[in-house]
Amino acid sequence: MPAMNTLELRAASTAELRIAAPAGVRHLYIHIPFCHRRCAYCDFNTYANMDDRMEAYVDALCRELAGLRTPADLPPRALTRPAETSSAALLRADLRPTIFLGGGTPSMLPLPLIERVLAAADALISLTGAEVTVEANPGTVLGREYLRDLRGLGVNRLSMGVQSLHDPTLRVLGRIHTAAEARASYADAMRAGFENINLDFIFGLPGQHIQQWEATLREITTWEAAHFSLYSLILEESTPLYAQVVGGRVSVPDDDVTGEMYERAIELLGAAGYTQYEISNWARADHLEPPPQAAVGSRLALPVRACHHNLAYWLNADYLAAGAGAHGHIFPQRYADVLGIDDYISKVRAGQAPIAEITELSKRDLYAETMLMGLRLNIGVSYAHFRDRCGAELAEVYASELQELTALGLLDCDTLGVRLTERGRLLGNQVFERFV
Repeated sequence: MPAMNTLELRAASTAELRIAAPAGVRHLYIHIPFCHRRCAYCDFNTYANMDDRMEAYVDALCRELAGLRTPADLPPRALTRPAETSSAALLRADLRPTIFLGGGTPSMLPLPLIERVLAAADALISLTGAEVTVEANPGTVLGREYLRDLRGLGVNRLSMGVQSLHDPTLRVLGRIHTAAEARASYADAMRAGFENINLDFIFGLPGQHIQQWEATLREITTWEAAHFSLYSLILEESTPLYAQVVGGRVSVPDDDVTGEMYERAIELLGAAGYTQYEISNWARADHLEPPPQAAVGSRLALPVRACHHNLAYWLNADYLAAGAGAHGHIFPQRYADVLGIDDYISKVRAGQAPIAEITELSKRDLYAETMLMGLRLNIGVSYAHFRDRCGAELAEVYASELQELTALGLLDCDTLGVRLTERGRLLGNQVFERFV
C-alpha cells in the first residue's frame, strides 16, 4: 500500500470532507467495528468474522487520524459559531481531554494494533492527562497480563459490557461470555491496575423479573466498581431479538415492570454509595467535585469517576471521530464515516476522506441538541450554559415549553437553570420531544 502523508490526505479530502479539527477540540471517538458475534439486540455498526481485516483497518484508521491533524478548509459559514463567548473556554477548563475506543469490541484487537491506534490518537490529543477509555467484552479480555499491558499503553479507563449475570439470559442475548467469566474479568482488571472501570448492564431483558434484577444490583454493588451504566432494553427493528419478541418466541417485561426496575436501581445504588449523575449513569460518591462551570445549574456535584467523554456529549461539546460508521460533531456540521469495513479501507487507500454524510446544523438544531443532551444530566441545563453555547436565552427560546413541562411536574426550574424531576426521568422521551 503506498504511503500517504497528512498533506496528501488533506488535499484529497478538502472537496468532500469540509470538516476541520480546530484548536481546542479535546475529544475523540474511535470506532472499532469488529465482534466475535453480533448480539441479538445490537444494531450498532459491528461485523463478525472479519478478523482478517484488522491490520488493514488499523492502517486506514491511523491514516484518517493523521489527516485530521491538518484541517481542511471550511466553508465561510462554518467559521463563526453562534456562541463564541465563554462556553468553549469553560468546557476546555473543566473537562479532561478524552479518547474513547468504542465498538464493536475494541478488546478484540491485538495489543500491537491498539498501540498503533493510540499512537495516532496521541498526535491529535495527548494521552498524557487524558481520560483514555477502551470498551471490552469479558469474553475477549484474555487475562490479567493482557489487561496489565493494555494499562501500560496509556489506557486508564475500561468499560466492560457485562449486560447480565444470568447465564440463560446471556445466551438469549447472544453474548459470548458467562456470568462467571464476567466476574473473573472484572477481578483481573482490578488486579491489573485499572481503578476506573465502568460496567454496562441492561434491564427489561427477556424473561427478566424484578427479583432477578434486584439480585444483580445487590451483587454488583459489592464489587465496588467505580462506575455503572444501566440501560433499559431497546428493541431495534433490525435485530434478531426484535423478530423473536414480535413473533412471540420470547417475552420482555412490560413498561411498568421496566420502570420499577429503574426505580430499584436508583434506590439500591444510592444506598450503596453511588451518585446518579445522568439518566443511565452512576459513579461512586466517595469523592465529589463541583460540576463543570459550563453545566452549573443545580447544587449537585459530580462524582470524580464520572465519564468525561460522555460529559462532553451531554454538554454538546465539539468532538472528532474516526473509523467506519463513526460520527463527529464540529458545529455547525455533524459528519459520519462510511459504514462498511471494506468501503472504509478502500476509500482511505484511494486517498479519499471516508466521509459518507455531512449534516449542516442550524441554530435551532444547536438549541435542541443542547437541551436534549443536557437534560440527561442531573445538574440539568443552566441558563448560563445555554447562553454561552447557543448565543441565546433559554427562557426566551423555550418559554412555552418550560412553562408547560413545569406545570406537568416534569421539569424543575429555578434561578440557575432547568432539570428533569424524578417523574421527568421516567418520562424523559416525552420531555425531549418538546424541544425538537
